[in-house]
Amino acid sequence: MSVAQAPVVKKVIPDISGILPRLPQDISAQLSANAASRYLKVGEALFQAGDTGNGCYVLNQGLLKVVISSTHGGVRILAILGPGTVAGELSVIDGKPRSASVFAIKDCELSFISQAAFEKCARQHPEIYRYLVLVLAGRLRETSEAVAADSFLTVKSRLARALLVLAKFVGDEEAHGRIVIRHKISQSDLAAMVGVARENLSRALSDWRERKLVTRSMGYYCLNDIAALKRAASSASTRGVDF
Repeated sequence: MSVAQAPVVKKVIPDISGILPRLPQDISAQLSANAASRYLKVGEALFQAGDTGNGCYVLNQGLLKVVISSTHGGVRILAILGPGTVAGELSVIDGKPRSASVFAIKDCELSFISQAAFEKCARQHPEIYRYLVLVLAGRLRETSEAVAADSFLTVKSRLARALLVLAKFVGDEEAHGRIVIRHKISQSDLAAMVGVARENLSRALSDWRERKLVTRSMGYYCLNDIAALKRAASSASTRGVDF
């Protein structure tokens, strides 16, 4: 009796913003050569807003979230950082305290680059500043898109954008084009990415579950219709349309 072969799983990157440029390999290797290693478990803080900025971190493995908090306890996730990206580069540039908090949402392995080591590498490789400019430009674009989304897009449009960003980092394609987000993200984190109350997020997800657009299996979100989610995420196609 033959046994059915398991479907081949491959990484999929939908056409949606959310991934910042990687540090060039030769520069990353030099910076990491004498760097101190740091390991984080899920939920641990890399640093908190207001901490002294004495260097930056290269993320080798894992996933990080960049978070800001209000005095009233509200939380917003500004960005998701994947392997190859740098966290804490603003303090390296201006020497000021950390502007946001960074937490692990998967187990992480990082390399700490001190201010002195960064400046030495920059003298040898001034092109690293071009990389930083690209990173800052990417984050500025993300911020601009987030402000526009908060101002003009529906909850479902913003939710679609967040799910597609997560699919970039931890999405696996299965049969019929379905993408499974292979990370058990909480509704609180998803709401913080979208910038809405958890109750509003839950209502949107419930509607999509009934329509089989987004479902859950074994704790993972399953994106069953990527085309529809891309339409929902587009500001041009969601004006006046409630997905």
